[in-house]
Amino acid sequence: MRISTKGQNAIKIMLDLATYSLGEPVKLKDIAKRQRISEKYLEQIIALLHKAGLVKSVRGAHGGYTLFLAPEKYTVGQILRAAEGNLSPTDCVGENGTPCENKGTCVSFRLWEKLDTAINDVLESITLADMLDWQNELLADQYVI
Repeated sequence: MRISTKGQNAIKIMLDLATYSLGEPVKLKDIAKRQRISEKYLEQIIALLHKAGLVKSVRGAHGGYTLFLAPEKYTVGQILRAAEGNLSPTDCVGENGTPCENKGTCVSFRLWEKLDTAINDVLESITLADMLDWQNELLADQYVI
């Protein structure tokens, strides 16, 4: 499994919203500037996040995007699945796995199943709030007087 730039940027966008929203909508152009993502590409990713119900849009002069829920309510897995779709390492495992006629006799199936479980366990155990904490730790480490 390899996370594409779309998935990586979805995480960055959600982290940006969690950091800068503070109850007010965040404009796409501001996210694009801070995260160094083209506004066009950002629009595509935010549409996926919106469709998945992870962000809400606010129209008008003071509009933009905000998180739909508190950061601790989002897992990294939810965010990545909204952007990437299926995160399973092969087509034969996972929620939407293709039924395999060799499943009962395939040694590799057991490997892919264990890998799928491990990946999902990690992605579901880390929240957006955890990532905010990590970000704050990194920023505190970089603070110099």
